[in-house]
Amino acid sequence: MKKTSKIALLLLVIFSITSCFEDRDDNPVSTKDINDFVYRAMHDFYVYRDEVQDLITNKALSADYNSYLNGFQPETLFESLIYNRTTVDRFSWITNDYLALEQQLAGVSTTNGMQFGLRRYNSTSDNIYGYVRYILPSTSAESVNLQRGNLFYAVNGTQLTINNWRSLLGQDSFTLNLATYNDNGTETIDDDTVENSTETVALSKAPYTENPVFKTEILTVESQNVGYLMYNGFTANFNDQLNAAFATFQANNVQHLILDLRYNSGGSVNSASLLGSMVTGQFGNQVFSKLVYNNLQQSNNTNFNFSTDVNSLNLETVYVLATPGTASASEMVINSLDAYINVIHIGTNTTGKSQASVTLYDSPNFGRTNANPNHTYALQPLVALSVNKDNDDVPADGLIPDILFTENIGNLGVLGNENEPFLAVALMHIADNNRIQLNTTNEIIQEVGDNNDLMPLPKAMYIDSK
Repeated sequence: MKKTSKIALLLLVIFSITSCFEDRDDNPVSTKDINDFVYRAMHDFYVYRDEVQDLITNKALSADYNSYLNGFQPETLFESLIYNRTTVDRFSWITNDYLALEQQLAGVSTTNGMQFGLRRYNSTSDNIYGYVRYILPSTSAESVNLQRGNLFYAVNGTQLTINNWRSLLGQDSFTLNLATYNDNGTETIDDDTVENSTETVALSKAPYTENPVFKTEILTVESQNVGYLMYNGFTANFNDQLNAAFATFQANNVQHLILDLRYNSGGSVNSASLLGSMVTGQFGNQVFSKLVYNNLQQSNNTNFNFSTDVNSLNLETVYVLATPGTASASEMVINSLDAYINVIHIGTNTTGKSQASVTLYDSPNFGRTNANPNHTYALQPLVALSVNKDNDDVPADGLIPDILFTENIGNLGVLGNENEPFLAVALMHIADNNRIQLNTTNEIIQEVGDNNDLMPLPKAMYIDSK
């Protein structure tokens, strides 16, 4: 791995608003100047620059460049430079408040503590309902005793729909209208229904720093120790906690590992390579993953090697629980480990995001230092493609499971408990001496969103400072 970078791609230092931006109103920046930053940054760094005509021609060198810039707002200019938004680049974005973005990258955000998924009532309905995946400790959701498996259908009495759920669930405070699950006394889910109730709870957001090492357990199967880790985000500030979890696994002579990434939407590339090193350990300093940039930035192509400075299990097989909520850096771990060891993927297809992004600021080298103090616009474009040592990337339709399984919201179980249905599949496979059976007992239901989609940087694989 490179120890220094030829450009300052990302700095996670959070500066004081008052010290850095006290004169912003006195020195307003023009829309054209912001647009100039947007265009130059996308021209230089966008991984798909050679597919976008306005970037290929380098309009910054044309006589009508100023006229071109004046024809857009920053957001619309940025969007005009995205390559195939619906099928290829679903993830690049622009923000007018990079302070909030920096806080998220450092693991700090505001939350009410309810981590949820959303589903349609049926394939033709725009109405949706939510289910609680887990609750963050010491939050508003914990204080009102919300629990994994609780259902909800409305906010402040307004039914959730495909079009309104972001605005309703993104509020700082609201009343959540709960629902109940009715299996109608049968074992199949075809006749199951979600029914409105009169019960409500009040939720409010507060600043929160989430430890992504959510749960670790030592389980026993056929007299063998099995480590279970639910890891919900690749946050560099918590690498020490992740390493400590593997120290516990080492101390308990763990022979199998179940890595639960079902709700992990990604994060730091560095943290992802460290996790891969902790799972293995026998591939010291070999290439774990690569980042490949556009033709203008080939000097930034980077190899991320297995680390020898972490607690490692030296495993030849790892079990990974993964779903459509498993994205970017999580997929990087699965794809990169699969080139070295046996990765048994239990669940459903993952998101399908193999590109890494970086925060670009309005500064001479697009880094955080000397960023224009007169605005807080920043870009988070896709700048590199993540591939494993064999140069294989993650398919756009996601990584395909070896064992097909999906969660039944009528029976989610307790996370980390050996009877939790998802975890139980992996434990049964271990007990059955690794014989893979491609089957499922549940209908695959497409989810329409989750709490990660409300964050400034959803489903991310980002490059942090070395």
